[in-house]
Amino acid sequence: MISLKAKIRNKFGKQTRSLRKKDIIPAVLYGPEIKNLSLEVDRKEFENVYKQAGGSSLITLAIAKGEDEAKAKAKAKASSPSLEVLDKKFSVLIHQTARDSINGEFLHIDFYHPSSKKKVEAEIALVFEGEAPAVKELGGTLEKELQTVEVKGLAEDLPREIKVNVENLKTFEDRILIQDLETPKGVEILKNPEEIVVHVRPPETVKEELAAEEEKGEEKKVEGEKVEEEKAEKK
Repeated sequence: MISLKAKIRNKFGKQTRSLRKKDIIPAVLYGPEIKNLSLEVDRKEFENVYKQAGGSSLITLAIAKGEDEAKAKAKAKASSPSLEVLDKKFSVLIHQTARDSINGEFLHIDFYHPSSKKKVEAEIALVFEGEAPAVKELGGTLEKELQTVEVKGLAEDLPREIKVNVENLKTFEDRILIQDLETPKGVEILKNPEEIVVHVRPPETVKEELAAEEEKGEEKKVEGEKVEEEKAEKK
């Protein structure tokens, strides 16, 4: 399991700006079996972990003593008197993140420690593999109707991704449906099993749609020219 280091955070509110300037991201850990804990993580370390795990895979969050050990320990005990959290490890999901709207940098992270008995919902990416014969041999276009799916299961069972092999799409009538996707035991996809995931469109259909789009563009152009002419006549 991927691991990420974290420390107990002692700075809050406007003080968190000073953390971000040092490439430290404020975070919080919570879940049904623990009390909320304010944390901080290294930006580069988190970005590397996020690329690998995303929001659907469990990671190990290793919480260590902060710079001021005495204050951190006192705060940890006050927030969760029945649980010693310093130098502990938790299996967590990267539940939510906040980013800067301009540069995209992470501003805050919510780590969720799920119950080992209660199922959770998560969005899982679909990864398409192989080459469809209907594309290679018949000149069709692969149409991916879905890129992700919502699933439900125990956090430890959630896959990082769901692979979709398109090599069985041999004709334009072939379809891969939700019910055809393979998931780990105990993981349920929260979508209509008859919904189409991917199929191949005939080349004629693609050409017709492109022609229709061009025609609409020409119509809009003509309408725009008429409007301009009417404005000019009124002047």
